[in-house]
Amino acid sequence: MVPPLDWEAPWYEPWRGHGQRVLARVAQGLPLPEALDGLGAGVRFVSASQLPAGEAYERFVFERGACPTRENLHDFFNGLCWLGLPLTKRRLNELQAGQIAQSGVGAVRGPVRDAVTILDENGAVLAAPTALWEALLARDWRRLFVDLRPLWDEARLTVVGHALLEQLARPRKGLTAHVLALPAPGGVAMPVLDQWLAGALAAPRLAGKPFTPLPVLGIPGWWAGNQNFSFYDDSFVFRAPGSKKLKTTAPPAASRP
Repeated sequence: MVPPLDWEAPWYEPWRGHGQRVLARVAQGLPLPEALDGLGAGVRFVSASQLPAGEAYERFVFERGACPTRENLHDFFNGLCWLGLPLTKRRLNELQAGQIAQSGVGAVRGPVRDAVTILDENGAVLAAPTALWEALLARDWRRLFVDLRPLWDEARLTVVGHALLEQLARPRKGLTAHVLALPAPGGVAMPVLDQWLAGALAAPRLAGKPFTPLPVLGIPGWWAGNQNFSFYDDSFVFRAPGSKKLKTTAPPAASRP
């Protein structure tokens, strides 16, 4: 179900405690939903078979207070995000359910649901000095990762998208987060970050898709290869402003999270 994971990788640091605890319960013979359940997520975890055919996943979670969970790595990380960021996950679900109640479920999500899905699947939040933010928003990769490299000691990127956490089990250069374009508080514990992020998620803000791309393996200390600065010369990954948008790992509208 869950392949061996490098819990020492910097992207997994915020999730290590919950992840190891859940995997210990799986090793004792519990199915994944039971291993996740009762650990403080604010939602129950149930077998994916309990989701009725044709019912929207988000509506089911909202109305039943239960998260259908499959025995796979994707849903493992979704569960960890519920454990680590329960207020944020609840807020994302509220926004999804509200949009479904308003507009129904169609082939196209609409701007708010699309943004919620991007954050939920592929999002990250960044606490960093102003100079790093300016370089990131300008997509000035050389300045961001080379000229301002010492400032990354004062920065912290937290991956909150469970699909991206899944992809990082097998790191590759092109993996790119959608960073919420709102500076996160620095030096805070996950519960404080959770409270801040949940409070920041308003439908009007999300409708504008307030994200900026960040190739995560470019972060100093996250990947040995970026110690050689030619790492950043790859224009297929470190794209200039105005170039074709980097793809999200979020699923298409017809599929469930």
